[in-house]
Amino acid sequence: MKPTQTMITRRQFLTITTTAAAGLALPQWLTAAGQTGCCIEWGVCTSLKKAAVLKAAGFQFVEENVSSVLVPKAGDEDFEKKLAEIKAASLPIRSCTGFLPGDLKVVGPEVPMDALMKHAEIVFRRAEKAGIGRIVFGSGGSRKVPEGFDCAKAKTQFTDYCRRIAPLAQAHKVIVVIESLNKAECNFINRVDEALAIADAVNHPGVQVHVDIYHMMREDEGPESILKAGAKVQHCHIAEKAKRTAPGVDGDDFRAYFKALKTIGYRGGLSIEGKWKDDQLSKACSVLNEQFKSA
Repeated sequence: MKPTQTMITRRQFLTITTTAAAGLALPQWLTAAGQTGCCIEWGVCTSLKKAAVLKAAGFQFVEENVSSVLVPKAGDEDFEKKLAEIKAASLPIRSCTGFLPGDLKVVGPEVPMDALMKHAEIVFRRAEKAGIGRIVFGSGGSRKVPEGFDCAKAKTQFTDYCRRIAPLAQAHKVIVVIESLNKAECNFINRVDEALAIADAVNHPGVQVHVDIYHMMREDEGPESILKAGAKVQHCHIAEKAKRTAPGVDGDDFRAYFKALKTIGYRGGLSIEGKWKDDQLSKACSVLNEQFKSA
């Protein structure tokens, strides 16, 4: 019997070499020799306490919140207790949402850069210890542009902060992914192509792009933005459009977006972020697998 071979595209090869050269942790799929088929890892944004429920439903990881598990406002002793819980859980935490708290403003008339940098250093250092490779930069409260404040200046401020944290993230083997939020949640960076423009301006592997299919659908942003972002897409979220329910509740068809992810050779995590009940998770996982396979 011939040994199983794993074929990769030129785009995937470039992603591997670029990521390795940058000193960042490679995705799990690259470490599994001979692995074939769908390499997406499915996760859910929830408490680590739900790890066993997620695992039973077929998910591979938990996506937690920065304040809950990395506790940046607490001392190292408190974090060590959290770290023990993380290591004992039945599923790993691959990523965290909620990078900046709402009271720590990254845009506006007063930007406390020293506090922002201290926060980032704590988050990245602890993420590395916990094996968490992606930090989602949504943080709508932090980045909301104050009424009357110049939007162009806000973009400059946000981009400047991303430039400052990019090498720090890289040093701790973390990638910060900029998330676009629909206009009902935030008035700044509402489309993936806007997040991409900032990532391009930063031009550093420590800051990349997040794709949230729910927010894309709410903003009528098509899958072509995923194609444009290409290898810069380093993490994804999903939920149904109308009520932010789990896949399979309303029956939304995500295949066009999944096809775009497959076209760019995306290999990473995709988490449900929205409303769901425990008994809906198995169906959600099945729907995700079926739609991704048939996209």
